[in-house]
Amino acid sequence: MTARVLVVDDIPANVKLLEAKLGAEYFDVVTAGSGEQALALIDKEMPDIVLLDVMMPGMDGFEVCTRIKANPATAHLPVVMVTALDQVADRIQGLEAGADDFLTKPVNDVALFARVRSLVRLKTMVDELRLRQATGESMGLAETADLPFSEPPGRGRILIVEDREQSSQRIVETLNGEHDIDLVPHTSEAIIRAKGSEYDLVISSLSLDKQDGLRFCAMLRSLDTTRQTPILAIVDEGDLKRLVRALDIGVNDYLMWPIERNELIARVRTQLRRKRYSDRLRQSLQLSLEMAVTDQLTGLFNRRYMSRHLNTLMADSAGKQVSFLLLDVDFFKQINDTYGHDVGDEVLREFAGRISANVRGIDLACRYGGEEFVVVMPDTDMSFAYMVAERLRQSVADAPFATGSAPRPVPVTISIGVAASACGETPEVLLKRADQALYRAKRDGRNRVVADAA
Repeated sequence: MTARVLVVDDIPANVKLLEAKLGAEYFDVVTAGSGEQALALIDKEMPDIVLLDVMMPGMDGFEVCTRIKANPATAHLPVVMVTALDQVADRIQGLEAGADDFLTKPVNDVALFARVRSLVRLKTMVDELRLRQATGESMGLAETADLPFSEPPGRGRILIVEDREQSSQRIVETLNGEHDIDLVPHTSEAIIRAKGSEYDLVISSLSLDKQDGLRFCAMLRSLDTTRQTPILAIVDEGDLKRLVRALDIGVNDYLMWPIERNELIARVRTQLRRKRYSDRLRQSLQLSLEMAVTDQLTGLFNRRYMSRHLNTLMADSAGKQVSFLLLDVDFFKQINDTYGHDVGDEVLREFAGRISANVRGIDLACRYGGEEFVVVMPDTDMSFAYMVAERLRQSVADAPFATGSAPRPVPVTISIGVAASACGETPEVLLKRADQALYRAKRDGRNRVVADAA
């Protein structure tokens, strides 16, 4: 996997060295000699990851990272601090500023490249979600969403997999007050727990006794229910081979034994923050998809969804009858003229609710347009469809619609046309016959059900 990497360092020799190493691994490298230049290049070049030195004149790396994370357009951009600073306090300060990792020089090249590739993979996924979100907004399928990245992640539910009692207790004691913790010593039980519960983070030791921590992480990444769950691996100091394998498998972050408590807290917060952000993007995307196929006023499927699914539905019902109900609110224009369009909208919403309450889960209820609705009933003959239509007509006629805007309940009646499919009949022909039956119902006095026999 290649990516565009921004290298930021005020020492030209360091920049040239990293540029040469990254170029040899086929990364596209952009360089900056100061914090101000780095921020300008981020807006211009749109890198996939930033490798940032801390000790720079003027604006240091901590401030650069803070500014990157404070900008909504770049907050999701991975930042790795690569610096000569080796104190725990410096590492924690970098993580709290928003850095995704803090590597002390000299950095092993293999570990650095594996970390860069791991973070770029995660950014690529987030970029795809952001692009779909933006597409939904531009098409009017979703409102413009304010999805802050850097807000506090709040309380998380964390699964810890560690079979050494002293080590596990240290982790639990560090996180227990701030998060909900489940501690499991065996990977087999952890898989069952992870599949059955929604965890915000999994912390797993890779040095389990007679168990394969890497295989456990790989299994989490292969399961649909845990594929997106962040994994924080704990690796023995110096175990570079296992660390690189973990990052290749899809582990999100790592810690070295012995664990420093504040660093553990900072890395957990970072992973929870990214998880919350990705979850909000997915929820926004799901809402956009629902809006694309749903009528916003009534909550039923829209005409576009019905049109695209009718052929599939008819094909799946080969050899069985499919029935259509075409429903229309009688004298709807008079309701709007008498009570106002706000009452008219409430009547349509209530009518959609009564349709949903009187049809089966397998039936497809849609708003066809205006005050017309369609119910598609798979594996249903004419007599059953007619019975459902008559029950629905009575449920409307017998109970006037109470609205918040009208001074009294609004009396409403409906007319329904029913048609059941004949052998080889297309959805268009079946819908036209239901429409003809509806026309006869309205012509003959409304508030009635009329069936059109094939």
